[in-house]
Amino acid sequence: MQTMISPLPAVTAVTPLEVDSARRDAALPDLIRATTIPQVYRAAARLLVRNGHHQGDLLPDPFDRRLTTLHVNRPLSIVAAIRCVAAGNPHVSSPFSELAVRVLAHRLLVDGEGPFGDSRLALATHVDSWGDAEGRTVESCVAVLEAAADASKAVAL
Repeated sequence: MQTMISPLPAVTAVTPLEVDSARRDAALPDLIRATTIPQVYRAAARLLVRNGHHQGDLLPDPFDRRLTTLHVNRPLSIVAAIRCVAAGNPHVSSPFSELAVRVLAHRLLVDGEGPFGDSRLALATHVDSWGDAEGRTVESCVAVLEAAADASKAVAL
């Protein structure tokens, strides 16, 4: 079964958040800010298609030691992509982004196991561990996010 995703809407300007402009965090345009769990997964999938999937951390060079591009324009982990579309920033966690991570974590198995705990950190670590598996591709991440969006939409109905 082939997974189809729609392209990101046209992006105009990305403005840094006032919280910590030194880290070059940025808010996403309101056009791609998600308001439901299925929208979060689909928008996160589009971000991964646009930027690429990053393994090993939320994003490359999170403290800007080498790169100067905005964080939301760098390759992202699944958790960072979810945080971008749910909270507007890959470094900022919100109750909405954590709910999306929680639902996704309980859909994924790492070495045949589900999440080892129900804390925010345990769930994010579980999703990151799944994404960090050797050979994990953008396509497999997108497929998981699209399937989670479909399943979440079916439950919401």
